[in-house]
Amino acid sequence: MDIRVLEYFLMAAREENITKAAQLLHVTQPTLSRQLMQLEDELGVKLFERTNHSVLLTDEGFLFRRRAQDIVAMAEKAKSEVTQNEETLSGIISIGCNELRSVQELAQAMTAFQSRYPRVKFELYSGSNEEIQERIEQGSLDIGLFLEPFNLTKYTTLSMQMKERWGALIHREAALAAQDTIHPGDLVGTLVMTIHVNTPAHMELRQWSGDFAKDMDFSANYNVLHNAVIVARERKGAVICLEQDCHYDDMKFLPLEPELSVGSALAWKEGRIVSRAAKAFLQFLQQQEEEAE
Repeated sequence: MDIRVLEYFLMAAREENITKAAQLLHVTQPTLSRQLMQLEDELGVKLFERTNHSVLLTDEGFLFRRRAQDIVAMAEKAKSEVTQNEETLSGIISIGCNELRSVQELAQAMTAFQSRYPRVKFELYSGSNEEIQERIEQGSLDIGLFLEPFNLTKYTTLSMQMKERWGALIHREAALAAQDTIHPGDLVGTLVMTIHVNTPAHMELRQWSGDFAKDMDFSANYNVLHNAVIVARERKGAVICLEQDCHYDDMKFLPLEPELSVGSALAWKEGRIVSRAAKAFLQFLQQQEEEAE
């Protein structure tokens, strides 16, 4: 299996048509078909369901596509890193981010760094703590911006200055919207969307709710706030979330009372071999922290 064959597979999966995929790849249709069948033989699974006019991914094909995308992306990143200009710093720095206000601090650092090294590019991935950690361990991310509390003992960390404040987005037609804050028990009887259960952040929210937690209707969980807001707005419910620097129509943010604020931190694996660009950015971040002290 090589990268070229994975690129063939991804193109066929995207186009769902062998003829069109072959044209875009500048190969013949028989060549592409043969490469895909050889890939299936090598893996020992059927990746496509074939008809006269299309090819559709099987369940195994959907799973393999995700891994193939990661492999191709990492190969492209590796090529960029080793072929960069030796005199002018360049390359791609991959950062995983939660949906946090402290991203603004990160953005300021990125801007200052790129003004010094304009050939360096950043690649941002949005996800939860667990998703970001998994990708750092896999090597597809260089750095993560994590919401605390989270176990980062295996990482080198740099705390962000901005605090993240928990609250709830409430539909403006709901009775709770007349309040200025949300107290423990206020959300009992309301359709509530919350972050994924059994995570450190969710456990902290349950602790804040106290005895009322068992009576709350956690009707759904989410990892991307924008989608959760759309659902909550349609149901005229609520979303427990962190305060954001953005506006959602028909929704009002109410902070928790007593206030529940948490920190965030940039984290990376010390000692891992990273690109010159990523290494320089980490040194830049640490230098900024030292100058701020």
